[in-house]
Formats: sequence, C-alpha cells, structure tokens
Amino acid sequence: MKRLLSYLFIPVLLFLFSGCAKKEIVPTVDLNELNDLPVVIIETKNTGKSAMDFVTEPVASHVSEAIASWTPGYEMPPAPYYEACTVTLTDADKTVLLDRVNADVKVRGNWTTSYDKKPLRIKFEESQTMLGLNNGATFRNWVLLAEYKDASMLRNKTALAIAREMLAEDGLYASDAAFVEVVINGQYWGVYLLAEQQQVNKDRVDITEVPEGYTDTDIGYFLEFDSYFWTEDPLQQFRVDYANNAELIPFDGEDGNGETMKCLSDPEYGYKSDIGMTIKSDIYSEEQRDFISSFVNNVYNIMYAAAYKDEAYVFDDTYSEIRKTTEITPQEAVERVVNVSSLADAYLINELLCDADVYLTSFYMSADFGQSGDKKLTFEAHWDFDSALGNKDRCLDGTGFYAANIVPDVNGGPGNGGDYNSINPWLAVLAYEDWYREIITENWTKTYDSGAFDRVYAMIETDQSLYSEAFDRNYERWDNINNRSAFEKELSWKSAACHTQAEATDFLLEWLQSRVEFLNEYWHS
Repeated sequence: MKRLLSYLFIPVLLFLFSGCAKKEIVPTVDLNELNDLPVVIIETKNTGKSAMDFVTEPVASHVSEAIASWTPGYEMPPAPYYEACTVTLTDADKTVLLDRVNADVKVRGNWTTSYDKKPLRIKFEESQTMLGLNNGATFRNWVLLAEYKDASMLRNKTALAIAREMLAEDGLYASDAAFVEVVINGQYWGVYLLAEQQQVNKDRVDITEVPEGYTDTDIGYFLEFDSYFWTEDPLQQFRVDYANNAELIPFDGEDGNGETMKCLSDPEYGYKSDIGMTIKSDIYSEEQRDFISSFVNNVYNIMYAAAYKDEAYVFDDTYSEIRKTTEITPQEAVERVVNVSSLADAYLINELLCDADVYLTSFYMSADFGQSGDKKLTFEAHWDFDSALGNKDRCLDGTGFYAANIVPDVNGGPGNGGDYNSINPWLAVLAYEDWYREIITENWTKTYDSGAFDRVYAMIETDQSLYSEAFDRNYERWDNINNRSAFEKELSWKSAACHTQAEATDFLLEWLQSRVEFLNEYWHS
C-alpha cells in the first residue's frame, strides 16, 4: 500500500559538525525532497534532552582507552549502548515499507566509533526484510555503515558486490547492501550503506546454529581473525600459534625475494599487535571453545606441513589430535580440512581490493561440526573495506602483489609512520603450492570471463549518477571531504587529492580497473 508519511513534509534543521564537534545551523531541508534514495527514519522513545546521546556520544571502550593513553585530559565517553527506538523505512518513491517498527539501535564498530558520523546497528524486536536485500530474507539484525573516511562512499558496496560475485557459485555468504539516507529524531544524518549483520543464520553464514545452553561440540563455529579478540569475553576468544610462529615466504608473484615473515611477535621481528580469534557465534562451554581452538590450530599445522615440509597430517576421529600419514598426499590432507576454493576466493578478493587491515582484523571463517556440516575451515563473510581500493597507500598504482605478501601495519609500516610489518598467515601459507595456484587461476578466470567486473564498474557509475544529490547532501551535513582532521593521515595521496565525491569515485573506478587488469595478466588462464 502506497501512502505518504505526514512528517515527510516537515522541514528539519541540518547540523554541521566540524572535527571539533562545533555545531552550526545550516539551511532547512524538506524531507519530502529526499527522492534519490530510500530513507531510514529512527525515532527514540526517549524524548528528553539526552535522546540523541546514543548516536553522538559513545565510543568503543578499547578505542577510547587507546585515545586516552595519548590524549591528556581526554574525557572518557560512554561505551555504545542500545536505545529503544522505532524504525520507519520508505522507498525512494515514498512507499512505506516499515512503519514505526520497534527496534533497539546502537553505535557499532571499532575505530569508526570515534568519528562524528558513527556506524549503527539496528536490532528489531521481530525479523524484518529491508529493501529486498539478500533475496528478501528477514532478519532481526542490520547495520548502517557510515563510510565516513571514504570520500566516494562506494568502497564497501563495491567490495561486497565483488565478494558476492565470487562466492555465489559455492553458496557462500557475503553481505548484500544498498544506500539509504538516515533521519534520526527529525535530524538529517546523511547517507549510509545498509548492510547485513555478520552472523550465523541459514540465510547468512549457513552453519549449524547452537540451541541456547547447548554445550556439546557438534555445532557450527563462526570466527574472526582479529586483533581485537582480547576485548571479548574469555569464552569467545582464543589464540592460534601458527605452527609455533613459523616463518612464511611472502608471495610476491615470483619466487620470493629471500625475505621471510612471521604473523606473531618475535624477538627477531619485534613487536606486533596480538592477533587471535574471536568466536562470533554463540557457544556455551569451555569445551566448545577449546575444541574449535584445537581444530583451528591443527588445521593450520596441516597446511604448514603440506606447504613447507611436503608432509601429510590427518585428524583422529574426534578431531582433537593430528598424526603424520603417507596414505594420502599433502594436498589431500589440506583438502580434507579446508574448503580450498573458498580460501582461493578469499585470497583473490583481498589481493584485488588491497585492504590495509588484511593482516589484522575483519577476516572471517567458519567450521561446521553439526550433523550435516562438512568439518572444513571455510572462508566467507568478507567485510570492512573502507581502507581498501586505494584509499590507503596500498598498491596505489594498481600493480604489485599484496594479500599474501608482507603487509605494513595500518599506520604505514616501518619508515612510514608505522611500527612493524606483518602477514596474513591464512592467505600466505599455501601461496607457493602449484595445485593451490591452479585453483586460484581457475576461480579468477571464471569470475573475469563471467563479466563480473564489468558489472561492478557499471554499478559504480550508476550509483554515482543516480545518487549524486544525496551524496552532496551528506557532505553538506558532515563536511568531512573538506575537514579530514579525524582521518587524513590514513589517506593515500591520491585519495587526499579528491575534493568531491565525484572525484573520489573517478579515482576509485580508475584504480579498480587498473588492479583488475594487472591481476588478470597474472591469474587468467
């Protein structure tokens, strides 16, 4: 049923926040003129003076603690908390899709919570479909990504589209996404990317869900390779020793240059951020945590032995210990416990996109030990690419090998404002195995020849054309193309040279096309 919300005709004031959070009144906007994009209208049930605090004040605790450590006089903000709200969703033609549906809303994310425009999580009381995303599947949990440091606002949407193209044939998950404009308590809050919450669900990460209170180990596990693992409850985290922190040969597209690299801290390599695993799915016992910890550690040991010792190891019947065998090949040993095609896709996605955080966080995998589970480590649910695709100084001319290579830390790397170099061990460990590279070649060739990248280029150009006025409104609201004080040190010089959303989109498209053609010369069969 098509109808107009009466309050869409009510003018609202926009507020412009500088990097110092100074508020200025800007011209009023008639919400009925927001015709480019769907609109998400969030209204708090709290009508008092503190009603907007939930979206303006919170910063993730571990982030605020880090800021306080180098900022004298820093006043600790509250941690993100849920605020009781209603959510209304209208399509671009003002069709009401959701009408004041009950939900809790809070700030989400890690470092992005420190920005003025913060990403949000919506948790509905009952499952809802949102704009037909993910084939119209219904979920309680959705997210709104702020895209604050990406001047094009298109990087996450582009990356997720590429991931879906590559994973679709294997039935694996990457979030669907669509742009919306957000209004909170009558205040225009800008353009956001509506996306899916990373979670176990038959229509998202499709592994065996855990009944509440169930403590046996025959369940599905959803995991994140994550430097923030230590902020989680001890039951939801574990460490991986990566074959006793064994050295890896970084993949440079040739035969290596004689350098080696370790994932974890080591006296020879110096300090690195502690990288562990966060268990993103529900578990209810230490036995479950210890089981998946042992499994993940031993899967890596099997991969390392196959690649660096030409030896095959297999699990016992309980998946608790491994033993050496000559009855199968090292390749077969890996294929028994790893969905290798998903790993090849994970390499290709991250190699293509050059995400600065690839060694550090937001790198997901799953393992299903339920009745119908395949008991293999599977790489899916790719996420968080606002620092990728040339936004930070990684493969800035579109050339070079990155994802399984030596990776500078997010602050730039030694000699460039950072502290250390590292590597993603999951992407690097098999990189010189001929059989594995054949799978990478096959997967790349199939994706390239399908026209997937041409479809993504067209999407970027279409979004820029259709939503340019909405993007302009967003930057009138936040001014973070001109005022980049919160993140300008993170940007590559090419990103920093973009002073409009259109310029940033042109750079993004040019970079991606160059990157695709570079990799196609190497990986296309």
